[in-house]
Amino acid sequence: MKLVIAGTGASGAIYLQRLLDQIDPAAHEVHLVLSAHGKQVIAEELGELLVPHGVHQHADRTMNVPFVSGSARFDAMVVVPCSMGTLGRIAAGTSESTLLRAADVFLKERRKLILVPRETPWSLIHARNTVTLIEAGAIILPASPGFYSRPKTIEQLADTVVARILDQLGLPALSAFRWQENAE
Repeated sequence: MKLVIAGTGASGAIYLQRLLDQIDPAAHEVHLVLSAHGKQVIAEELGELLVPHGVHQHADRTMNVPFVSGSARFDAMVVVPCSMGTLGRIAAGTSESTLLRAADVFLKERRKLILVPRETPWSLIHARNTVTLIEAGAIILPASPGFYSRPKTIEQLADTVVARILDQLGLPALSAFRWQENAE
């Protein structure tokens, strides 16, 4: 599978880290793009993002990457966490950065685009932008962790959301998620 994973300035960098930890770059082609605010939030929340070997990293201010063209065949894009500002710019089709152009391409080519907003509460503008994106074919997967499996750590709590992302991608959860299966 060929994937684009992007992170923006919403709180929730742990979701990005845990998703990167679960996708094997030896089995999948993985490209990573971080917005400037995404890098800032990562530094504040995690210290640094541990990017697995084999993940292709790209600047957010270049159009010299394959996934910003509709002629390049990619399977899915995940924006996690997705700020409401980013969600709104994607809904408006601004395409002013690598991340936004890629999301625009995924929508226009009818490829899987998964947006994981973490912000709350929502304004009416947020709700309307979300509806616009759902109507355009995006999957909105709010970072609303589940408590059914009685997670015992913050990582396990974040993994409840990451497991849903992996499910939408059609990818199995790796062994780190086995605690969930045992809790059910």
